[in-house]
Amino acid sequence: MIAKVLAPFNCNMGKKFFYKGLIFREFYFSGSLSCADLSERIGKSIPLTMKIVNELIDEGFVKESGYAPSSGGRRPIMYTIKQDTIYVLSVAMDQLVTRISLMDIYNNHVAGIEKFELSLQKNPAALTSLAEKMEEVIRNSGVDKTKIIGAGIGMPGFIDVKKGINYTFLESDDKTVTQYLSDKLGLPVYIDNDSSLVALAELRFGAARNKKNAMVINMGWGVGLGMILNGELFRGHNGFAGEFSHIPLFNNNSLCGCGKTGCLETETSLLVVIEKATNGIRSGRLSSLSKNFPSGHFEQDYKAIITAALKGDQFAVELLSEVGYNIGRGVAILIHLMNPESIILSGRGAMAGKMLQAPIQQALNKDCIPRLSANTIVELSTLGYEAELIGSAVLVMESRVKENAKLAGKAKSRKTVSLEIN
Repeated sequence: MIAKVLAPFNCNMGKKFFYKGLIFREFYFSGSLSCADLSERIGKSIPLTMKIVNELIDEGFVKESGYAPSSGGRRPIMYTIKQDTIYVLSVAMDQLVTRISLMDIYNNHVAGIEKFELSLQKNPAALTSLAEKMEEVIRNSGVDKTKIIGAGIGMPGFIDVKKGINYTFLESDDKTVTQYLSDKLGLPVYIDNDSSLVALAELRFGAARNKKNAMVINMGWGVGLGMILNGELFRGHNGFAGEFSHIPLFNNNSLCGCGKTGCLETETSLLVVIEKATNGIRSGRLSSLSKNFPSGHFEQDYKAIITAALKGDQFAVELLSEVGYNIGRGVAILIHLMNPESIILSGRGAMAGKMLQAPIQQALNKDCIPRLSANTIVELSTLGYEAELIGSAVLVMESRVKENAKLAGKAKSRKTVSLEIN
């Protein structure tokens, strides 16, 4: 059973299960690895690593996947996890749209992505609706629930990862978000800020892989930020780091969702782009959007704008160029403060692609000290809109391993106390 690999364990078997969890994590991040690779990554001897791998093979979780490319000498055997042994329920939320997918160890969607509109603002029924949809996805997947190691959820708002609380959305009378959903689903549940998980996905599988310092811009209904410092996701003292949207940059007297005026979000969110497109068309701007815009569905409208821009619609291009330039003004501040190696454009809005890079760079040329900006590249995500779903899956894998590490430490402490008493 999958519980033997990553679930909480008893004090007698703690270390072994912890090592198995580490091995699963490394396979998850890398696909195929040799025993020598695994040994180096988990910091244990090759004989011990080989012993654990053989146990996982006997238990039906791991298989041989061929030989490594020749580099002289004997080619090592490569190993990988069997595809149908581990699953994660992955949820990606924003203020308006939620996506749910059951994903396998290779981040494949087992039964597609369930996408539905779920407004979080002033919606006391949102948490109940979310739980029902998550249960429905599990039920319809046909996957044995014992193979699902947990559910990871990316969501907007101020989130306390350790306590499982969203201070902005998804209220519950007597339980935290994670307690409520865990009780409903019968699974461990983990939550984190959507932009943090976008950055985590880029760090483990995307454009930030193997980079020490990168700023990941999550473009959506707001403009979020995930910060990668020294090769790790940085959450700040209370876990609230990265509120990029709320840098006060404009004297536009526009009220932001945070209650302040002039925030970056008031000129750069996709909701603002839709509003400006609507106002422009109503005032007589010529555009291919004119026929059926707005549709009344934000998801459909922003896709229409990006599609029009990609086809050369001048009005749509102007709207996105203005957004890119304003985001670049905020990015200039990040570069001055953090001196990152890379600025990565990710999330829903990254569909606009290269149309955003040029105006962002234009803003950097104007507002950045050249010596600081010269070595920072602005690049596009390799994951795009999938990033948050992948990041939610990564959250589960890393959280389970951390929990096992704590339990292994407690087990060791209890064993030491027992020996001293005896």
